[in-house]
Amino acid sequence: MFVIDSYLIAVLFCIITMLAWGSWANTQKLASKSWRFELFYWDYVFGIVLFSLFLAITAGSVGIEGRPFFEDLSQGSWSNLGSAFLGGVLFNLANILLVAAITIAGMSVAFPVGIGLALVIGVVVNYIDIPVGNASMLFGGVALIVVAMLLNATAYKKLSASQNKVPTKGLILAIVAGFLMGFFYKYVANSMFPDFTQPISGKLSPYTAVVVFSIGILLSNLIFNTFLMRRPFEGEALSFSSYFKGSSKDHLMGVLGGAIWCVGMSFSILASDKAGPAISYGLGQGATVVAALWGIFVWKEFKGAPKEVPRILNIMLVIYVIGLSLIVLAR
Repeated sequence: MFVIDSYLIAVLFCIITMLAWGSWANTQKLASKSWRFELFYWDYVFGIVLFSLFLAITAGSVGIEGRPFFEDLSQGSWSNLGSAFLGGVLFNLANILLVAAITIAGMSVAFPVGIGLALVIGVVVNYIDIPVGNASMLFGGVALIVVAMLLNATAYKKLSASQNKVPTKGLILAIVAGFLMGFFYKYVANSMFPDFTQPISGKLSPYTAVVVFSIGILLSNLIFNTFLMRRPFEGEALSFSSYFKGSSKDHLMGVLGGAIWCVGMSFSILASDKAGPAISYGLGQGATVVAALWGIFVWKEFKGAPKEVPRILNIMLVIYVIGLSLIVLAR
């Protein structure tokens, strides 16, 4: 299987993760305005599963390093398979709430608040499990990201006040999503053998772990998203027949969004061998900056905001970039 052999390449993979995780939500924006996020989300999950299988059968089954995908899957212990699966379930619940927050509050709010919180929790949790990197620089970067997250929430409140909107629902959904999302990565990381060139009996390769993780997303989606369709956060209840009324573009956007997100997840997991899970996850969650830029400059989510809001957003982005730089330099 293909593995990363240097920290520099690992950082490059983390940057690709950051771009993928910060950009996939554009596919939801590009779907029809009438296409509800609950319906979009089914195709999004299918995209994650399909891409994880594609990568496992190709890059995960060639070369002399590690174990080929099918051989690795067949020898995995139930505890490690269960750990990767649980990571998928946790992620799915968090991500459904995040997508709902995007729908209500926009990318430039849901990502900095939700993913910013997930970054803080994820870095702490993963560092406790596998303490790789300079703690002072790592947590100094995390502290700056917390400041950036609070600035973004402040900007959103000012926008909402000026437009007579109530920000509570969007912010609460983003906060709950971020809290849950901070824990999923450790379960996937714990299921894998630590040195990707040295397989351990019962442990999973990164490719196998991502496939099992994606299956956890798919099966849990039958429960979570079905419930949400019947009791949505906004709008009327949906039936499964609504899914088949979508256009080819609507379905394609969902599958594409899931595939883009899975590129980020796969690259982040591959990078964790050389960078360490805390740094790999933390740098990948720089997606917040990418998503905020999309939301601010492309989708104009802060159009009509009071004059002080752009200044707050600019300060937020600068602080976020400095925080991410400290996370990179921590190794």
